[in-house]
Amino acid sequence: MSLKKALLFKLLGFALGLAVSVSTYAVDATSDTPAEAVPKESMFQAGRSYIYRVSDRLVDTVSGKSEELIDRAMEVIGVRYRSDTELPQSGLDGSSFVGYVFKDKLGFLLPRKSTQMSRVGKPINRDELQPGDLVFFNTMRLTFSHVGIYVGDNKFIHSPSKGTAVRVDDLGSLYWDKRFDGARRLDGSDSLNDSERRELLNEVKNLKRKSRSL
Repeated sequence: MSLKKALLFKLLGFALGLAVSVSTYAVDATSDTPAEAVPKESMFQAGRSYIYRVSDRLVDTVSGKSEELIDRAMEVIGVRYRSDTELPQSGLDGSSFVGYVFKDKLGFLLPRKSTQMSRVGKPINRDELQPGDLVFFNTMRLTFSHVGIYVGDNKFIHSPSKGTAVRVDDLGSLYWDKRFDGARRLDGSDSLNDSERRELLNEVKNLKRKSRSL
């Protein structure tokens, strides 16, 4: 398999609610039915089935590479906060920082908004946190309005707000402890709605088009 195809399958195989995209680009190997002939409902169900089959492998992938993930996140420390950008050269806001690290290091495509990220993976208790888990906060009186990556020792790395830069903070500090809103572990499951899945599907399609031009 070529490097280009391997990269594409890695992106398409990431079970973050890409139920539609998985079944659209990769029909089950045991089926002779072309993807175009499969009803949308069947595509959705096939994608769900795929998610369940690969979820354990994804957990191993994230946990096994958590050190690399954290190292990559640490390399971005000092990058200034800037809204609606996706590359550190331009600046990163809270959710784009998390999305950039996961896509750059693991090839995992996360939803763009922190509220959508809060529906990816499984919820975990604060005392269950492991490096690589996503931590969420209620800022500006909005639930799940901010997200960071847990790095261990009760610390997390994030891009806080306008006028600041990517940094490490303590979950136990008065400000963040008061606003802690929960945590998620990427396990291949999700509770995204159809609209959010289509948004991710469009992103995958864009990446597919870009890969063809490489």
